[in-house]
Amino acid sequence: MDFLTNSGVPISWYLILSAILFAIGASGFLMRRNIITVFMCIELMLNAVNLSFISFSYMWRQVDGHIITFFVMVVAAAEAAVGLAIILTIYRNRRTLEIDQINALKN
Repeated sequence: MDFLTNSGVPISWYLILSAILFAIGASGFLMRRNIITVFMCIELMLNAVNLSFISFSYMWRQVDGHIITFFVMVVAAAEAAVGLAIILTIYRNRRTLEIDQINALKN
């Protein structure tokens, strides 16, 4: 049975969109060499997972997915703050944001 939202859009469409967003994020994470782009791809993957949680939560008429999504958003916000601080520190010390040019074990 295909569950519909109030607007008539099937839940499967949300899950397909979530899978596409996650695939774009994963491919960007694996292929890009800029730290900012990799960071944005990680955030895109987290949002794709959040969309899946919300879709399943709506389908099963439970709030568990909403609660998990809230916690994922809190962790993503903390990760964004810490991650951007690390990225700024790396840029100040190395003058580059290319992953291939940064070697954390050397001065």
